[in-house]
Amino acid sequence: MPDVPSPFKLNTCIHRVLLVAAMILSAPLAGAGEVRVAIAANFTDTARALISAFEQTTHHLVSASYGSTGKLYAQIEHGAPFDVFMAADIRRPQLLEENGRGVAGTRSTYAQGKLVLWSPRTEQFSDPVRWLSSADFRKLAIANPKTAPYGAAAEQVLTNLDLWNPIQPRLVRGDSIAQTFQFVATHNADAGFVALSQVKAWDRGAGSSWPVPQQYYSPIQQQVVLLTRGEKNDAARAWLQFLSEQEAKTIIQRFGYDTPL
Repeated sequence: MPDVPSPFKLNTCIHRVLLVAAMILSAPLAGAGEVRVAIAANFTDTARALISAFEQTTHHLVSASYGSTGKLYAQIEHGAPFDVFMAADIRRPQLLEENGRGVAGTRSTYAQGKLVLWSPRTEQFSDPVRWLSSADFRKLAIANPKTAPYGAAAEQVLTNLDLWNPIQPRLVRGDSIAQTFQFVATHNADAGFVALSQVKAWDRGAGSSWPVPQQYYSPIQQQVVLLTRGEKNDAARAWLQFLSEQEAKTIIQRFGYDTPL
């Protein structure tokens, strides 16, 4: 009569099988790491889509913090523990590279932003320039030009239209382009200069929008740089590599940005 395994032996065998299975399943994650990324607020929705694709492909994890470019830059200057900085301009990443907080040779443009005058109300302005020049609205929202590149672009537009000084009493300024968008979306401002990507992500009706002609503001070149804290972080370098690949560029373009060739 064949031997019948004891319950103890069966439990031991099952435990070993489960242990081996767990080791096999976890093998692809063995080299996974984490990258901490400081990201300009206008890029929030796009970044979330990129992070999802990146984590599925590489198994690295991304910890993202969003805010105005100027405030994130100040945090990095004061030692905030980020590995990568994705700004909404060229100047701050360049400054970090120059002062030794950014790794030389890693700075590049990942997107070019587009400015839009937007309102959630339909037929708000059939003639945007005339509307801005009129007294038909209470408040116009822009991001703070001192800390947000999209705010600086909005200032350029209004200056080129000879409206910067006359419109001052009706301006409301957001700390970031994300807060600026909220002012308009919640009707605390009649309209605002926001990022095209934010309008494309809006899912409550088309509203009214005017894609501002490029002649009125300097191109919003958004650059990324590897910070010295992330120089030896494989996940950080993998993130930079991912941003240059076609999969990432396709996602970025889908959200309303241009990308480098």
